Amino acid sequence: MKLVSTTDRADLDAQVGDLFGEHWPEYIFHDSGVRRFMDRRAKYFADWDFYALGDDDELVGLCYGVPIRWARSLEDLPEGYTDALARSVTEHEAGTEPDTLVIMGAMVRKDRAGQGLAGEVLTLLRDEASARGLTAVVAPVRPTLKSSYPVADIETFAAWKRADGLPLDPWLRTHVRLGASVLCVAPRSQTITGTVEEWQSWTGLQLPESGDYVIPDGLALLRVDVEGDSGVYHDPNVWMRHV
Repeated sequence: MKLVSTTDRADLDAQVGDLFGEHWPEYIFHDSGVRRFMDRRAKYFADWDFYALGDDDELVGLCYGVPIRWARSLEDLPEGYTDALARSVTEHEAGTEPDTLVIMGAMVRKDRAGQGLAGEVLTLLRDEASARGLTAVVAPVRPTLKSSYPVADIETFAAWKRADGLPLDPWLRTHVRLGASVLCVAPRSQTITGTVEEWQSWTGLQLPESGDYVIPDGLALLRVDVEGDSGVYHDPNVWMRHV
């Protein structure tokens, strides 16, 4: 496989929705904290958005990241996905020289899953960071199996191992097999808020009374306040370091 800039292959844009649209639940796209910075991220860091191409230039995967300055301490890590995005933009505008790539997303098309291609995409992006002089690579990883255990807190889930000592979660396992290590968890990597009607639309569920709800593809519980007409969901991630 090889990575190509999405700006160089705009002819592939039309395929993205059909091939990769099912990777994320609808509510993930309604993080207002992310929305505040997305346009500037696209402007400043378009050169960190890639298509992964296989044989005959077949679109196989996607990946993207943002550069930040990181002091190599847990205390200096962003709080999660949204904070990493915000920090990359504000540091860029302040003229801060980055030294770390945050992998914000990496995926392969559904019909090519299970072939080890996701690990190849991560490796290619990690190598790109090194080639550009960045000396650390970290990622707020969204564990795919966590949605089967939404009641368990992320600290507990991240610690679950298989008999061979590798993480129970397959996406965490992919990162570990590439040499990554767990730094810490991000219980509130993203926060999505909305009205009860909006949450019903995003999840396809009826939410008739206040309380906690299991939602489709949710890694944690949705807290609904019917009287206040609001729902709040905190999407947890696991910080991992590759380099």
